Amino acid sequence: MTTSFPHLLSPLRVGTTVLKNRVLMGSMHTGLEEAPDGYAKMAAFYAARARGGVALMVTGGISPNAQGKLGLGDGEPAFPDCADKHRVITEAVHAEGGKILLQLLHAGRYSKQADLVAPSPIRAPINSFEPRELSGAEIQQTIEDFADTTVLAAKTGYDGVELMGSEGYLVSTFLSQRTNKRADDWGGTWENRKRLFVEIVRRARQKAGADVILMARVSVLDLVQGGMTGAETMDLARSLEAAGADILNSGIGWHEARIPTIMHSVPRNAFVWATERIKEVVSIPVIASNRINTPERAEAVIASGQADMVSMARPFLADADFVAKAANGAGGEINTCIACNQACLDNIFSGRLATCMVNPRACHETELIIEPAASVKKIAVVGAGPGGMAAAATLAERGHAVTLYEAENRLGGQFNMAMAIPGKKEYGETIRYFSNRLAQLAVDIRLSTRATVAGLTDADHDAVVLASGVTPRALDIEGADHPKAMSYVDVLWHRRPVGERVAIIGAGGIGFDVAEYLTHANGLVGPDDADVDAFLAEWGIDTTLGEAGGVTASGPVMRSARQITLCQRSEARFGRSLGKSTGWAIRATLQMKGVDFLGGVTYRRIDDAGLHVTVGDEDRLIEVDSVVICAGQEPLRDLQEGLEAADLPVHLIGGADEAAELDAQRAIDQAVRLAATM
Repeated sequence: MTTSFPHLLSPLRVGTTVLKNRVLMGSMHTGLEEAPDGYAKMAAFYAARARGGVALMVTGGISPNAQGKLGLGDGEPAFPDCADKHRVITEAVHAEGGKILLQLLHAGRYSKQADLVAPSPIRAPINSFEPRELSGAEIQQTIEDFADTTVLAAKTGYDGVELMGSEGYLVSTFLSQRTNKRADDWGGTWENRKRLFVEIVRRARQKAGADVILMARVSVLDLVQGGMTGAETMDLARSLEAAGADILNSGIGWHEARIPTIMHSVPRNAFVWATERIKEVVSIPVIASNRINTPERAEAVIASGQADMVSMARPFLADADFVAKAANGAGGEINTCIACNQACLDNIFSGRLATCMVNPRACHETELIIEPAASVKKIAVVGAGPGGMAAAATLAERGHAVTLYEAENRLGGQFNMAMAIPGKKEYGETIRYFSNRLAQLAVDIRLSTRATVAGLTDADHDAVVLASGVTPRALDIEGADHPKAMSYVDVLWHRRPVGERVAIIGAGGIGFDVAEYLTHANGLVGPDDADVDAFLAEWGIDTTLGEAGGVTASGPVMRSARQITLCQRSEARFGRSLGKSTGWAIRATLQMKGVDFLGGVTYRRIDDAGLHVTVGDEDRLIEVDSVVICAGQEPLRDLQEGLEAADLPVHLIGGADEAAELDAQRAIDQAVRLAATM
């Protein structure tokens, strides 16, 4: 069969194994690892991706001993204690024609348990616990634990293991002068610092034999001061190959790095150049990773010779059938990962189960079942934002006759504003996916049509899903209607001109988005190739790899196109409502661009002079040309009362249900779960 992705879908030999294509589903911790019924759910999760065409996948990190556990709770096991329970996973994956590796990860100083260990007793900035220094005997035992667990993994049915040597976990900290201050055979010189990783690979190969896949995860770019240099990284790659590694996977950035690596503002394929340096010095296959989310981008990496294989993790949360769709010429039907991090990383960091904003069935395959409806209904969905589109698509997939009403002339709702934010152009991929899906399912789409109670009742619908969204909350101060004043909708939807000096009222997620938008002279700045060099330069990334850790001495260099003051009533820390995994970068970007943060504000009036406020006991004038109001929003549910009076069943989802923050994750999840039961 002719394919548009001949390189990506070609076989690859890894050790003694031949993989059917060049696609790796990279490791993701989902939270199922600690759940009481997690093994059956993990089996369903991984089997769905194998069925969808992934050649090879890697589990979430499992420690080879109790000392290296992440410390995520009482339910977290070390692999020797739970090996038998994993057999259901390997059997399910093999039954679907896939192959799977167990990731062996010793958390080191990132562990959240009290008795954590590291090469030296240096606390990680993202952990409250200080590690104790491993003894020489404990290091030797750790090597044996990795090797013995590799053998046990193979006996459990795994095709091999990924040995985690990046992202700031134990092995990383031995490699780096930043964290390894030892004076024995495991520290000091580069030869000593790399010894732990090399010995783990050598011993695992020695004990497991030739047929077990050994994948070594190498940090090709630490992105922290005092990390590995490019020369050290390339030498490490050669040493790992000589020790018996079959394939090298790329890790980008330590978890404590203050440079974003996987969020939406990171351009696609932004770090492939670093992986290419490794490929140049080894003969075994090398895998590229981070912000590769379409088959076109993955194909380009392989075709160019920059890597032999591509790792995509979160794209398989978004769409389990990613590979099958690409192979069948249906790439436009892929539900693309938009790197929002909301339901995957943010959930994990909050102690919740990972899933996906654009695909709430991810990690819920055994409970959120979409199956044909027992009886076909005629259902109206009002509002074609993310929630409305998801509801309409899921209802139609179940066999219902669906009419989707949208007052605007395009699908997407608030996502049309989100994709205007520099770095959030990816949100347009979700609109594209649902547009194609709705057409495929023959949903009756009525654009530029404002639904009415009379129209909905006359159309003889059996039920109505109100996904009508929100309306901006009015600001009750003098001058709120002044020509200087405008809402975030005016700025992001209608593209109303904004002056050079701007005050933003409200520092929730929308306020931060508007601030980022206004720091750019132009609007749409998307994650494409042209942005990579600018992104790397802005964040102070050393592409020569001469600097230790790959960060320049000067650090990030950013500028704003406008003078911006971001205001909030609260005196609390700015950005509390932002995502746990992205908020720090969003705040840091605005700070580095010189945005002024002003808290504890009482708004008094807007006039020709600007925005008059009181901060504490002091009255102030913020002299600005424009005032953008991001003071929250109210649910838009004006149809509800009339529809209920007409005895037409009404279901509220998304902003129409609750409008505290614009929350597409909740809207899509509500939509799919509701549609699955109607």
